[in-house]
Amino acid sequence: MLKGKKILLGVTGSIAAYKAAHLIRLLRKERAEVKVVMTPAAKDFITPLTLAVLSDSRVYVEPFNPVTGKWYSHIDLGRWADVLLIAPATAATLGKMAHGISDNLLLTTYLSARCPVVVAPAMDTDMFGHSSMQENLDILRQRGVQVLESPEGELASGLKGKGRMLEPEEIVLEMKAFFARHPKKKTKIAGKRILITAGPTHEAIDPVRYIGNLSSGKMGIALAEKAVQMGADATLILGPVDNVNISPKIKVIRVTSAEEMYRAALEEFPHSDVAILAAAVADFRPAERFEQKVKSDRDELVIRLVPTPDIAAELGKRKTNKQILVGFALETENELQNAMEKIRKKNLDYIVLNSLRDEGAGFGYDTNKITIIDKSGNQKEYPLKSKIEVAEDILKYLQEVYL
Repeated sequence: MLKGKKILLGVTGSIAAYKAAHLIRLLRKERAEVKVVMTPAAKDFITPLTLAVLSDSRVYVEPFNPVTGKWYSHIDLGRWADVLLIAPATAATLGKMAHGISDNLLLTTYLSARCPVVVAPAMDTDMFGHSSMQENLDILRQRGVQVLESPEGELASGLKGKGRMLEPEEIVLEMKAFFARHPKKKTKIAGKRILITAGPTHEAIDPVRYIGNLSSGKMGIALAEKAVQMGADATLILGPVDNVNISPKIKVIRVTSAEEMYRAALEEFPHSDVAILAAAVADFRPAERFEQKVKSDRDELVIRLVPTPDIAAELGKRKTNKQILVGFALETENELQNAMEKIRKKNLDYIVLNSLRDEGAGFGYDTNKITIIDKSGNQKEYPLKSKIEVAEDILKYLQEVYL
């Protein structure tokens, strides 16, 4: 998504300037071209040499070389870039941008730039919440500047609140989403509302025990991330998984049980163009839940199980001619036969099949190997890939065949 994109990174005088080094590495890893413009104050926090080495390009601080007198054109820098990304963006820089003050090279570049501008604010929470700061941000938004949401968290002052700069990984996701929304050729998936279920469900036995499975949610999360990168609006209904980083662009609905996922899916589905059911929903739950922890001083424990709601089947009944419904199947035997039966019974448009017999596929892995099967039994098999690449394959298939 970022390959060949020309990103002009503005770095200002914030303690968060140290994150610029990591941000540049991530952008270069995505094969973007990066040039850096620093404010003089930024040099107090990170050296131009560090950023020059990481970007493999000259870093611009002053408008001219004091030794040779060579002029560095702010106009040329603005014309070179596909986007001007200022991260971190301090209160001082944002205020000057809002009021047309151009007392350094970065600001003169901003005022003459013809490319889109994105800023990632970084300041203390009281500064961020000040009415003048919020007015400046509103002015910039009205002029078309994209302001990345400042999350709550621990700040350098020791306070907690909004004002912290987005982490470099999150900014890279924002850049991918930005270019997906502004492609040279608009993709069919851009603007579509995609509902995705992901992760396991936990069906309670007592207050501390549950029936569950080994799903990590990685495949569904990758689908949501890739959908956003391609310009779609993604809603992710996510079962109980921990330690996951999810783009703030994704609407996340956290659930625990199959019943909760069922209710959330029914509520969101009418507002969706596409639903992709990647969650590993428990097929059964305990008929009765013990209110107190079951003690171990008994000879045996018999738990009667009853079926959980069938999310795919219910959405299949409710699906309109304008909606696409995609299922997942994890099989250990008779894969094709079972997948075709699931398509028929649940009124799916196509199904994504993987097998526990394939090494590196299934629960817990960062990779997956899939076969896509449609209603007519047509199959498209893909080799083992990372789950983010698999997500791209699934969405490209959706785009090429159904949108």
